[in-house]
Order: sequence, then C-alpha cells, then structure tokens
Amino acid sequence: MPAAAMPGGALPSINFNGAQVPTAAAMQTMFEQQMPQPHYEVQCYDCQVVNPNYTLEGTQAWPAKTGKNMTILVAVSGYVKYGKLKEAQPRAFSETFLLVPNPAAAAGKQRMKNVKEWLIQTQTFRIVV
Repeated sequence: MPAAAMPGGALPSINFNGAQVPTAAAMQTMFEQQMPQPHYEVQCYDCQVVNPNYTLEGTQAWPAKTGKNMTILVAVSGYVKYGKLKEAQPRAFSETFLLVPNPAAAAGKQRMKNVKEWLIQTQTFRIVV
C-alpha cells in the first residue's frame, strides 16, 4: 500500500519468518535471489465482505453506486512446490488478503498509470505443516 494511502503517510511493515524486511524492494530481491521457484495448485478460494461501509478518514470515498467502499477478505488455499517441479514435495498453504479501496483511485486518479482500484492492506501466507 503506498504511503499516501496510509494514515499519517506511514509505510506498512513487512515481516518474513519473524524478521522485519526494510523495504518492498528488499523483499522483491530476496524472493528473486534466495527463494526457489514456486509452483502453486490452488484448491480453494473464498471472499467475504468484512466492512461494507469502509472509508479512510480524510480521503475521498468512491461514489456509493460503485459498491467499492468496502473491505474484502480473500482466502486461498492449496499446494505449493518449491524448486524443480518433478523433485519437489507438495506442501499445503493458506494465504489471506484484506483488500481495501485505493483512495487515490477514488479521487479520480484511476486513469493515471499504475493506480490500482484495490490495495492489499494486510497479507498472510502460511505453509501448513
């Protein structure tokens, strides 16, 4: 989520295996250089509206007729293999996202390049053992 969308302009923290990662760029580099190639098989997904009347204080909301002033919980589960597809053992995973409307898009900036209508407010990925 961009700093402009956060209360007070603070950036969210990124944690990986209990350790804080300083920047999104550092997380991207870690995944590209240290993690083996993942192969996902999604078995189930679900989504639910968590808050049907969400607005971020001090920002412009979407017009009510769009139905976009809400938070949405998305849950995904399945199997993931890391490394060479034929050699890797499948491991169960679950991943949860909380999506919120992007105030920059609601303010009419959606025509700008790379402005998404929805942002991930929180994301949790777990390998199920």
